[in-house]
Amino acid sequence: MSNFDSTRTRLTNLLDEITDGRIQLPDFQRGWVWDDSHIRSLLVSIARDFPIGSIMLLETGGENRYQSQPVEGVKLTNHVEAERLILDGQQRLTALTQVLRSTQPVKTQDAQKRVIERFYYIDIEAALLGSNRIEDAVIGVDASKTIKRNFGREIVLDLGTQEQEYERFYFPCNQILNSDQWEEGLMDYDQTKLKPYMEFRREILNRFRLYDIPIIELKKDNSKEAVCLVFEKVNTGGVPLSPFELITAIYAADGFRLRDDWFGYYKEENGKKKRVDGRKDVLAAKPLLSTVQATDFLQGISLLHTYSQRQDNLRAGSTGRDVTTVSAKRDQVLALPLDAYKRWADSLTSGFLAADKFLHMEGFRSPDYLPYRTQLTPLAAVMVQLGERWLEPVPYAKLAKWFWCGVFGELYGGAVETRIALDMQDLLNRINQPAAPEPTTVVDAGFQSSRLDTMRTRTSAAYRGLYVLLVREGCKDFFWKAKMSDLDHRENAIDIHHIFPRAWCTKNNIPDRTANSIINKTPVSYKANRMIGSQPPSKYLEQLRNHAQVQLTTVEQDEILRSHLIDPESLRADDFYRFYEQRKKDLVRIIEKEMGKTVIDVGTFEEPANGDVEEDSE
Repeated sequence: MSNFDSTRTRLTNLLDEITDGRIQLPDFQRGWVWDDSHIRSLLVSIARDFPIGSIMLLETGGENRYQSQPVEGVKLTNHVEAERLILDGQQRLTALTQVLRSTQPVKTQDAQKRVIERFYYIDIEAALLGSNRIEDAVIGVDASKTIKRNFGREIVLDLGTQEQEYERFYFPCNQILNSDQWEEGLMDYDQTKLKPYMEFRREILNRFRLYDIPIIELKKDNSKEAVCLVFEKVNTGGVPLSPFELITAIYAADGFRLRDDWFGYYKEENGKKKRVDGRKDVLAAKPLLSTVQATDFLQGISLLHTYSQRQDNLRAGSTGRDVTTVSAKRDQVLALPLDAYKRWADSLTSGFLAADKFLHMEGFRSPDYLPYRTQLTPLAAVMVQLGERWLEPVPYAKLAKWFWCGVFGELYGGAVETRIALDMQDLLNRINQPAAPEPTTVVDAGFQSSRLDTMRTRTSAAYRGLYVLLVREGCKDFFWKAKMSDLDHRENAIDIHHIFPRAWCTKNNIPDRTANSIINKTPVSYKANRMIGSQPPSKYLEQLRNHAQVQLTTVEQDEILRSHLIDPESLRADDFYRFYEQRKKDLVRIIEKEMGKTVIDVGTFEEPANGDVEEDSE
């Protein structure tokens, strides 16, 4: 059996179902945004009997139990259970409902996106001049039913009363589907206009009344994932629908406001509105967690829910297909029951906060240098399962090794749902059972020494990770002498800058791709960077040593340079290639230490086909 039907439905019948609530919007549909120009164009298309595209509806019931809401502008006096929901065609149906069925002005926008109110009319005489004139005949007037110019001082057209409509022969669009009252008034006002009006009725109004719209109706037994995917396919011009939005509508049907739980809300207390923070607010209070998205959180819930089910299956002796697969994939996230969310949401929030502490201990301070947001989800889920045990030296070391392998192996970009699930299980197994295999990411991670030659901006995870390691390991500022980790990064404008200045490299025929590598960059303050300028290192090092506010000995300066893994002798001798090779070896050494793996030493790094190798922009 097909999981959808296709048919044609009379526009009037469709609008009847919308206004009485049988057809509504699912809660995940976004607001109505059509402007005046789109509305008039839609009316012209129907008046000329042109197709306006198909409408897609979803039969309610079955698995697809979503919170629904009336189409904007429709007011239902009693609660009505929707029979069908609009998946595609919201803008068109809302526009037609408001224009053809409402006695109130349509709230829309002008070309500059300013909010305006409009009533729509058809100039009968112009419409009867031929189909090529209908576009000019359909007009919008303001809420007072006038058109003004000269900054509102001059009224060009006034349709404020029915008599004025009859006199100027403009037909109100909200009478198109039932014009009995308007026709009776026209007969009383001026019978000589009845003949051209009847021609207008035959030629134009009947096109609206007999207009059929193609309908595609999805059956109620379609899966949630199928509904989500279909919605995205047919709404290609909008923002993709996330699982969060679909689950919000599903949970709302059971009385749970997921959007409030995540984003927070306001409540009345003693006559005043009080803000109640959501989980996003709690996480965003930690800068490193400020980018965590609702979908990340739901993936974490899915990991914990399916992992718990799997453990229960195994304890019960289940085998094979009877054992739940740990998953953070879209279909599994969409299948999350409300009780699973309620069970794990508080724990996962604490897990993310524990992940924040871990990141701080590993040297991370700014979200600008966080390698991967996606790696936080399995980390937080593992933290939930470990509790305070993650702080113990042995579990901590295993967590850190996995984390840095993900960073320098550059394995958490793109689609990572499968890796997230495998890493959560593997990490917990490795921590709880010392003889268990290494996590998938640790096994997969590899780093070639020549990758350092191609790391040129902070768009790569490895670049960000290396910067953090240099700061964490105690590199000191060339000017302030203090550890970078002790300085205020904003106040002191600390950033990554060239060691051999770019201008000097160009002058000395050092290729840009080499000069701009991270090997020739290090964190320094704005004070130091200004003194470096475009001078050779031998010159700026001397100026820094002798600056009245610095006063460094050569030994002290050498210590600062070595804290950046810079060879003082080659730098002071302006020997770029000796400096470059030595620093490359030292950077490889600290990467090996964090990954717990030997770095592959090859002559040429094969640049990724996905564009991960960047042009310099710093």
